Amino acid sequence: MHRGAPAMHLPDSDLAERVWDPFVRVFHWSLVSCVVLNFFVIDDGETAHQLIGYIASGLVLARVIWGFVGSAHARFADFFPTPARLRAHLAALRGGQHTFHRGHSPLGALMMLTLMALVLGLGVSGFLQTTDAFWGDERVQNIHERLASILIALAGLHAAVAIVISRLERVNLIAAMITGVKRRPADPSQQG
Repeated sequence: MHRGAPAMHLPDSDLAERVWDPFVRVFHWSLVSCVVLNFFVIDDGETAHQLIGYIASGLVLARVIWGFVGSAHARFADFFPTPARLRAHLAALRGGQHTFHRGHSPLGALMMLTLMALVLGLGVSGFLQTTDAFWGDERVQNIHERLASILIALAGLHAAVAIVISRLERVNLIAAMITGVKRRPADPSQQG
C-alpha cells in the first residue's frame, strides 16, 4: 500500500507533507491546458479541437486508472465523497471549522469527479458528432455546447474556491498542485 510522506516540521512553524505525486500534477495542469485551449483558443470543429478533446479524455481515463493504482492521496479510496464524508464535511463548515485535509476534501473530491465526468461527456459528444449517425445533429451539438459551458463555469468555481479555501485554511492549494507539497499551520485545531 502506498503511503504519503510523513509530515515534516519546518522552521516557520508550518508542517509540510508531500501530497500530490508528479502524475497528478501533470494530469491537472495538462487537463487545464486542454480545456482552456479548446474553449477559448481553438475553433470548434477544427482538427486541433478534436485532437485536444481526445487528449483531454485520455488524460481523464489515465487519471481514473491512477485513482486505483496511484500514490496514497491519488487513490479514490483516500477521498471518495461518500454521503457520510460529505455530511461531516458540510457540518464542520457550517460550524465554522476548516479542517485540514491531506488530499481532497469531500467537496473538492465531488468537484474533481464532476469535472472529470464533464470532460468525458464532452469527449463522447464530440466524437458522436464525427459519426455518420450524428453528423450535423443539433441535439448532440447542443449537448456538447452545454457540457462545455457547465465545465467552464464549474472550473471557474473550482479555481475561486481553491483561492478562498487557501485563505481560510492558510494552506496554499494552488502552490501544492504545482509543487506537490501541502504546507499547513502547525496549530493542532487545523489538523484532521
